[in-house]
Amino acid sequence: MPQRAENRLFDVTRHAALILTPWLLFAAPACLSAQAQAQALDHAVVGGHSIYCVRAGDSLTAISARYGAPASTIARLNGLDERKPIHPGQCLQIDNRHIVPGTLDNGLLINLPQRMLYLFEGGALAAAYPVGLGRPSWPTPVGSFQIVELRENPTWHVPVSIQEEMRRAGKVVLTRVPPGPENPLGKFWIGLSMAGYGIHSTNAPPSVYHFQTHGCIRLHPDDMQQLFARVSVGLRGEIVYLPVLLAELADHRIELEVNPDIYDKRIDAWEVLMALAAEHGLTERIDWQRAAEVVKQREGLARRIDRQPTSSADALPQSWTSPARN
Repeated sequence: MPQRAENRLFDVTRHAALILTPWLLFAAPACLSAQAQAQALDHAVVGGHSIYCVRAGDSLTAISARYGAPASTIARLNGLDERKPIHPGQCLQIDNRHIVPGTLDNGLLINLPQRMLYLFEGGALAAAYPVGLGRPSWPTPVGSFQIVELRENPTWHVPVSIQEEMRRAGKVVLTRVPPGPENPLGKFWIGLSMAGYGIHSTNAPPSVYHFQTHGCIRLHPDDMQQLFARVSVGLRGEIVYLPVLLAELADHRIELEVNPDIYDKRIDAWEVLMALAAEHGLTERIDWQRAAEVVKQREGLARRIDRQPTSSADALPQSWTSPARN
């Protein structure tokens, strides 16, 4: 598995930025303009462009989970067939830039369509991590929460609903799983005030950055160990559902991130974008051809869409052939 130290895959780069986020995307389209309220913030941009050299045992799925970037995008940027295995020594270009959807004084912010968790300390972004979330048939809920429990080496008391799922699938029905390598909670559990839900490690790291859980929020074991050490009982948080994020940075760049509407909330990304742009006076500054491509791809990464000339650091090539390393 690819490794990292001290959350360096999501270095927090400070920018004076205006983050434009439609905080309530569940109302009728006619209300979108009222919902797209500007928030002038010193915010953060996470992730960036980097090179990762494949190690033994790696897969595009595992690298995707570790970096918080879609496997399909990694494959496309590097001219790879996503269905074929990768090999040690291949060096891959990675882009995992994400727009941060708001801010908190202190606490956790989880944006479900992004599959990202953000930790804020003292009003500033302190860390960002990719997460695994509930599958569409068993979605992670939105809303406010508070941390009510911190537990190391947890025992998993299997909920009755999951026992019933095991029974229907013809599997051995488990009622409890003790600490150890077979425990899907991993080594750390953060219990939330949302009854039955929590944030935890995992014994299946490649499952991070996917929608595969029964509603809980899972992190890579290394990330979970870091997060567990930085939070405490009583810390508050928010889970939001924001597929479309639009940001104007201090250097006047305009960035757009469009994620799939995974829980089928019937959110029209193009309509949200147009409403946000009009509400904040950005319509004439946007390159709408670029914007249309970002909306079409819905790849879940920040992309520059203003009319200013782009540099190689702003726009990645459609494919990039990496040098092999023997």
